[in-house]
Amino acid sequence: MQLFRAALLTLLFSILSGCAFWGSGHRVQQNGSVVNYLYPNAKQPTAMLPAVTQLRPPVRVGIAFVPGGGWGSGPSEQQKMKLLERVKASFSKHAYIGSIEIIPSAYMQERGGFDNLDQVARMFNVEVVTLLSYDQVQFNDSNRLSLLYWTIIGAYVINGNQYDIQTMLDASVFDVKSRKLLFRAPGTSRVGGNATMAGFSEKSRAAQTEGYNQAVDQLIPNLQTELDSFRERLKSDSSIKVTNKEGYHGGGAADWSLLALAAVLAVVFYGQRRRAS
Repeated sequence: MQLFRAALLTLLFSILSGCAFWGSGHRVQQNGSVVNYLYPNAKQPTAMLPAVTQLRPPVRVGIAFVPGGGWGSGPSEQQKMKLLERVKASFSKHAYIGSIEIIPSAYMQERGGFDNLDQVARMFNVEVVTLLSYDQVQFNDSNRLSLLYWTIIGAYVINGNQYDIQTMLDASVFDVKSRKLLFRAPGTSRVGGNATMAGFSEKSRAAQTEGYNQAVDQLIPNLQTELDSFRERLKSDSSIKVTNKEGYHGGGAADWSLLALAAVLAVVFYGQRRRAS
């Protein structure tokens, strides 16, 4: 009996030690930095020389995720494409934006710098590129779902875990030729939950995806706000010159309708004057 109690206490001590190990939280991170991509050999971004940036609406725009690293290396390529499609849709409604190209990750070299950005811009025939950087941190920890069960054949621990996933996306819009940052917009999210050990990986992966989706939900209206602010800034910013491409008169369908109405009124007015004379 004493031997049985000693063995039981040893087993219990081992299980509780295991629970203590499982209870120690840890953090995993995946990120893609626009600074690391564009300035791979510099401790800080290179100071840009004063120059006039030429924008020629309708502007051809490219959208891409910067290359990343860390656990999982960011969203899967399929997830990236879905997220980029959503950002593309938010750009598409503006008449001063022409074609919008989604650039697959295969063309984005890790630490490629502006040389890689120039190559991509020529390949996809774009003038402005929106680079999406990301930073997702997942905190894992066991919680009180960890329970000790006694059965007829011994003791078992059913371990539960909790996760807290914090995600940040940042859209940085660059003019490729002048290498000037035109504007940027952020989006953040926080997703948490509980799962047993058996289902932890599946649920945490789903939460990672949801974290990116929620961050894009916040990024898109912020991007629209920054885009509107940038258009206002163009009126007084002497460092940016806007010259319309041939055939573009700026403004879209509404302005064309007004021009057509003005033309009709002009014809009517001219006809009335001729009859009066």
